[in-house]
Amino acid sequence: MTLELVNLLGFTQALLWHGFLVFLRVGAAVSMLPAFGERSVPVKVKLVLALAFTCIVAPAVSEFETIESLDSHGRYVMTETISGLALGIGIRLFVLALQTAGAIAANATSLSQVLGGAAADPLPAISYILVIAGLALAVLTGLHIRAAELLILSYDILPPGAFPDARSLSSWGLSQVARAFSLAFVLAAPFVIVSVIYNLTLGVINKAMPQLMVAFVGAPVITAGGLFVLFLVSPLLLTVWGNALNGFLDNPFGSVP
Repeated sequence: MTLELVNLLGFTQALLWHGFLVFLRVGAAVSMLPAFGERSVPVKVKLVLALAFTCIVAPAVSEFETIESLDSHGRYVMTETISGLALGIGIRLFVLALQTAGAIAANATSLSQVLGGAAADPLPAISYILVIAGLALAVLTGLHIRAAELLILSYDILPPGAFPDARSLSSWGLSQVARAFSLAFVLAAPFVIVSVIYNLTLGVINKAMPQLMVAFVGAPVITAGGLFVLFLVSPLLLTVWGNALNGFLDNPFGSVP
């Protein structure tokens, strides 16, 4: 009986250690995930989500080696947290791309102040609309499933207990930031084009009719035009954004950090 209890205790300790290490990576990633890691989501809900993801990911991950020294415990805690944060920040950059695209579009169409305080972060109206629509689209298309798959496969790319190579990780991070800004400019391009056409037209009218107060006439036009462009191109913009997000989830690193 005593031997069975000892064996059960050893199995329980190994199971708890395994779950704890998986929770470190999963919890760090979930804190940055779109929709699940938003600042408007209560902390208790985030904790439950992290535990749920841990229950999904842990059985699919091979057992960790037995740790006996305190230094090894600290190394595992740091490496798992860093790996989870790297994955979560990589996905979070796509939300920042939507925010940046909305800010560019709002400044181009004089819609930068409407509904500016409706979110946890101060966002222009178009940013708020694009972010909410993008998060809804991501969740509806299975973000939770793709995120769980990514976390499981990440153990092949980022082995537990091993620090990612700093040079490769920084290079990967810079490329993700550059891709996020590139995606933001692509998404905001229709609004910038409309703004350029509007300003050129306004300049021609002002040159032809100097006595006309073109600013008072043109301000409602650019605002209405921005809303119309948003209505017209938002499905295409969200499709492009969703494809980019799915492409990242399919191949998050390109090269191993």
